[in-house]
Amino acid sequence: MSKNTQSIRLPHTRPAATGRDARRRRRGSAVMEASLALPVLLYFSMGMVEFGQYFYAKHTVDAAARDGCRQAILSTATTTAATAAVANTMSAAGFASSGYTLTFTNTAGSTTYSDVSTVAAGTAIKATVTVNYGSVGVRPLGVIPATKQLIGITTMVKE
Repeated sequence: MSKNTQSIRLPHTRPAATGRDARRRRRGSAVMEASLALPVLLYFSMGMVEFGQYFYAKHTVDAAARDGCRQAILSTATTTAATAAVANTMSAAGFASSGYTLTFTNTAGSTTYSDVSTVAAGTAIKATVTVNYGSVGVRPLGVIPATKQLIGITTMVKE
């Protein structure tokens, strides 16, 4: 009896690469991995930029409301001085032409003060600064809608 000793080769298999062929295959896989990972990393980077800009804009709007309210509660306050304080804060951040709105109301929000000098001492004044994020923020991905309102509210008692 004789044994048949033929090697069986499976379809779709290659012999192991050696030398230059092995290096070429590794180089190709590195390019493929980079092409898959790079868009994901860029997306995360642009998302960090967008959310960082959002928090910066929100902080600026809060600071503008605080500065306007602080100016409005002084015993010698005028509406012009309080509005100028808000304008200074917004322009220092580069948001001067953002189309923001400023209102001074009582704490219930039912009375709007057109002249803060007429408010009696001991009365709470609420300053509200509102702006759309699309007019102040950088939106490389558009994750945060341009119509999202940033609202800064500060309440203080008139001196």
